[in-house]
Amino acid sequence: MDGKISNLAQVASVRRYEFTDGREKGLRVIDCDNGKVRFLLNESKALDVMQVYHKGQNVSFLSKNAFTAREIGFLNRFEGGMLYTCGLDSVGGRDGFELHGSFHNNTAEVTLCECTEEEIVVKANIRNTALFGQNLVIKRTIISKIGSDEIKIQDLLVNEGYKTEDYCLLYHVNVGYPMLDEGCEIILDEESCIPRTALAEKEKNERHYITDAFPEKEETCYFLTLKEPKARLVNKKLGKEFILSYSKDTLGNLVEWKSICSGDYALGLEPCTTLLDDKFKYKKIKAKEEIKFDLSIRVKEI
Repeated sequence: MDGKISNLAQVASVRRYEFTDGREKGLRVIDCDNGKVRFLLNESKALDVMQVYHKGQNVSFLSKNAFTAREIGFLNRFEGGMLYTCGLDSVGGRDGFELHGSFHNNTAEVTLCECTEEEIVVKANIRNTALFGQNLVIKRTIISKIGSDEIKIQDLLVNEGYKTEDYCLLYHVNVGYPMLDEGCEIILDEESCIPRTALAEKEKNERHYITDAFPEKEETCYFLTLKEPKARLVNKKLGKEFILSYSKDTLGNLVEWKSICSGDYALGLEPCTTLLDDKFKYKKIKAKEEIKFDLSIRVKEI
């Protein structure tokens, strides 16, 4: 820190607080600002990434539900957010399970939260346990270098129990306006593409192009396998590019969710361990085994 800066908080900071009003009341938040990128972490909800701002401009999708501490049905509660972690019991819609699983609703146990001259680091444990059942924990580390345009999420899934357990994970990364806008293009290197619905099949050739919003427009969804584990969203109007990369060895699939419906204007880029619907399959984690998952969210000017 040079002589022009009397306090590091002039250029970068981490602050922890609790919301006190409305639907958000009671949520605990970690507000991180590295001088270029500001991101909010939801301590009450799995240390998921609530919102991201690049040089003051919003990047993430925030649904009309906003953030809520209430335990209500998924469609009335889903906030979107920059990252909504789905699993470990289920992803997608499956009979007998909450839509996209229960993991996001677990409170994080924060073990480290600091801002140094080099980087912001937040660490937490998020536990998924049951009497006579599983004893799984995700040890989450979120890192962002001071002055950088990147946020790294590193998850270590640990089976602290005594028997092999099923698991699944889907990282629901959601981009919204103004980063998502008419004229944007999704760029990725596809190995395979499976449309989820008849409409998705019909619009397959337009799947990577973003149009204006339309009232009551049905969402489309595609199950992808990529040659390179990276997806980009280019916004020439804004002069910015959103880049998502992930660990292909542990996240072998990507779901592209596109909603251009008025009022629900969003793009989901979702690395996952399994596809959805009748293609859903659990992975296995042995007793005392550890499995790593890496995610990088970056916004850069072009």
